[in-house]
Amino acid sequence: MKRIDLHPLPVRVWHWINATSFIVLIVTGVQIRYRELVNIMEFRNAVDIHNDFGFILIGNFFIWLLFYLFSGKIKLYIPELNPKKLIAGSINQAKFYGYGIFMGDPNPHHPMPDDKFNPMQKTAYLAIMVLLIPAQIITGLLLWDVKLFQKWTTLAGGLKIVDSVHVFLFLFFTSFMFVHIYLATLGHTPFAHIKAMFTGYEELEEERHH
Repeated sequence: MKRIDLHPLPVRVWHWINATSFIVLIVTGVQIRYRELVNIMEFRNAVDIHNDFGFILIGNFFIWLLFYLFSGKIKLYIPELNPKKLIAGSINQAKFYGYGIFMGDPNPHHPMPDDKFNPMQKTAYLAIMVLLIPAQIITGLLLWDVKLFQKWTTLAGGLKIVDSVHVFLFLFFTSFMFVHIYLATLGHTPFAHIKAMFTGYEELEEERHH
């Protein structure tokens, strides 16, 4: 086995804070949105917890942004600039996820410190971190204090538009959590990727790099 150091300590801490925040926000968001159907906690408590973890998520996002910008690791999220290579790589990865993995085929992408994400992951993570999470943060802030941000809410199309975007993204991120957890089990062992987010390294079979 070959030990590959993939995740620095700051990245691992950020990841688990992010994951915890997302789970809490999803649970409290369900309670807030469907309070007549769900009875996990008191509505007021759900709102307070949702707001608190919303701000934790905002702070964590800026920690991620500053770390990756100043360390130069932001390039890990930049997809292949050659469209043909990006499309070909994404198709090969999709074939592995949809078919090859069930046939025992090797993963076409082998995570390395300077190339952790496959083409599909790079495209998805870049869109999530640069577009979707900022959009969720902005709409969340507008809903957090409607009166304070009334002007900006109006410019965004009104409260219903802001609320609809926030809920749509909430549904997207809830779905993404399940997909993310599933994909995390597709390492050389079911818990290899998950273990790596605690230890910082993965152990890969030597012959996969020959």
